[in-house]
Order: sequence, then C-alpha cells, then structure tokens
Amino acid sequence: MSSRITLSVLKADVGGFVGHGSVHPDMLEKARQTLKQEGKDTLIDFFVTNVGDDINLVLTHREGINSEKIHSLAWKTFLNCTEEAKRLKMYGAGQDLLSDAFSGNIKGMGPGLAEMEFTERTSEPVIVFMADKTEPGAWNLPLYKIFADPFNTIGLVIDPKMHDGFIFEVMDLIEDKLITFSCPRELYDLLVFLGASNRFVVKSIYTNSGEIAAASSTQKLNRMAGRYVGKDDPVLIVRCQNGLPAVGEVLEPFAHPHLVAGWMRGSHYGPIVPVSQKDAVPTRFDGPPRVIAMGFQLADGKLIGPQDLFADVAFDRARQTALKIADYMRGMGPFEPHRLPLDEMEYTTMPQVMGKLKERFK
Repeated sequence: MSSRITLSVLKADVGGFVGHGSVHPDMLEKARQTLKQEGKDTLIDFFVTNVGDDINLVLTHREGINSEKIHSLAWKTFLNCTEEAKRLKMYGAGQDLLSDAFSGNIKGMGPGLAEMEFTERTSEPVIVFMADKTEPGAWNLPLYKIFADPFNTIGLVIDPKMHDGFIFEVMDLIEDKLITFSCPRELYDLLVFLGASNRFVVKSIYTNSGEIAAASSTQKLNRMAGRYVGKDDPVLIVRCQNGLPAVGEVLEPFAHPHLVAGWMRGSHYGPIVPVSQKDAVPTRFDGPPRVIAMGFQLADGKLIGPQDLFADVAFDRARQTALKIADYMRGMGPFEPHRLPLDEMEYTTMPQVMGKLKERFK
C-alpha cells in the first residue's frame, strides 16, 4: 500500500429526477451510506454530489490508481443507487451501467473515471470539475487555456516554476491511442488535435518534471455501447498553486463560455454554463450543458471543503453570455450547426429513422 494519496472521481447516471434534470436525494443518501459502510477500511475520505442527473463520487485513499478495491466499491455504490432509482421509478435507471458483472476495473463499463496519485504538498488545493449534458472534449479548450495560454495563465510568464511549460497527454478516442506533446515547444502540433474535440481529448497533463497536474475522464459511452445511452458527462481533476496554475487561472477559461457537443439527446451544440451546484439542474431543452467546480484542500487525504467555486457573482456575466448563446443556437432547431453533423449522429437514435427511408434513395 502506497503512502502517496490517490484522488479518484467517478460518475454515473443511474436514474434521473425528473427526466434528466437532477438526482433524487434518496439516491445521494444511498451513495453516502454505501461508501461509509463498505469503504471504511479502504477510504480516507469521500464526498458525494450531483450535477444534473449524474451522481459524482470524490474518493481519497492510498490504493493507487486502477485499484480493484476502489473500483469495486464505486461499482457497488452505483448498483445500490440504481436499486433505489428503480424503487422510485426514476427515469433511465441504471443507464450508465453497461454490464451486469464487475470485472475488476470500472473502465469500459459505463461510469466516468478520473484518477491521479501524488505526494501531498504542504498545501494541496485541488478543483474537481463535473459536467452534465456534454462529452470529454468539453475540457480541451479550458485545459489548453489553463496550461498553455499566457493570456489566461500569467504564471506561464512570471512564475519560474511554470515557465518551462507542461506536457499534454492526448487520447484518440476512435483508435484508442495516446500521444504526448511538450508545450510550448509543440503547441501548434497540439492544437491540430485539440481542435477536433469530438475525437481527440486531453487525458492528463504533467509538469516537465513528471508531476501529475490534471486528469480527466475520457470514456465515450456511445462507442462502448454502440448506441446512444446518454452523454458522457465528464469529470476533471486539476491541482493548483505552487508551480501549478493558481485557482483563479484554472477557473478563468469558464468566464468565456465555449460551445460543446451534447445538450438535448446528446445531439446538439450549446454553451457550457458555469453554475453553482444548486443551479446544476438542466431543464431547458434538457440543458444547456452545465459545469460545476468543487474546490478542496487536501489534509492527509481528508477532503477539506468543498468550496462551490462557480457560485462567485463574478461568473454572472458568463452565465448571461451563455444564455444568449443558447437562445441563438436554439433558433436553428434541427439544422446544423445546432444539431451535430451526421457523423456525430451515428450513435444517436437517428440511424433508426434513416434506416426506414434507405430504400427510397434511387
């Protein structure tokens, strides 16, 4: 067992209240009870919350990443929450659980997962971002700004500990391959891929000395299931301060809402809206996409917090901008570019409609 701390963030949609908007309080309580009882010998600490219809588990432990104990505990938690969802007749009960049996690792089984292992510093501030009604590529633009754009992160210019830049690990979701880029030297090469956020996503970011700085979930539910079962609703962990971007630098990209894929039926582009946890209840056209930011100080693995970082009134204007963008995009209805292009619609229910008409093409 390692003396290093492991921070694991797992999410799953196992039933929506009402429709796709939120999670019933009884389901969240079931998650807390399960983690408290079943995790007492393995967890240091835990925190349970939701964004939209996704249950999010923040776990600290010393078992390392890809731990069967931890993944099994999370799987059991989501199963128990599913049973509660079925009892309450929640919508889409268990939809993110793509298998009936746990196989030792939660990867590829439906739930989203971001993990990192590190030695806790004298002060260890971390931010856990959680999104709903979008996909893993939603983090590409913010992570580029946080770790590679000096107009966002002044520390890249004036902090000698950050001046050498960072290493981006990028995943090809279709080929299931990884490539790394050292920035700023390979910045333009990096942007070739990050701009195609439906296929290439940032998996993790390291300092040039090899220290983990950020980790995201890269699961694509539709590619695992071969059909549309809901958007991936990704999570992201970012460590802050002391040679890493400051908390304010990490939050700053979300002051300028960008367009992400997802929203209604996972089939539309829309702005990602930074909100407090209490406002993470997407109902307008099942959206627009939401992101929350939970800030913690780690103290010997204990989660001190959270601070609800997007509750700051300084993000009010970002929210207003996002709502204006939402009005504009909605005005296009079923037309691209509000609706996703056809190659992205492949994993929605649209092919079933098109299949009925294929014989009419002459």
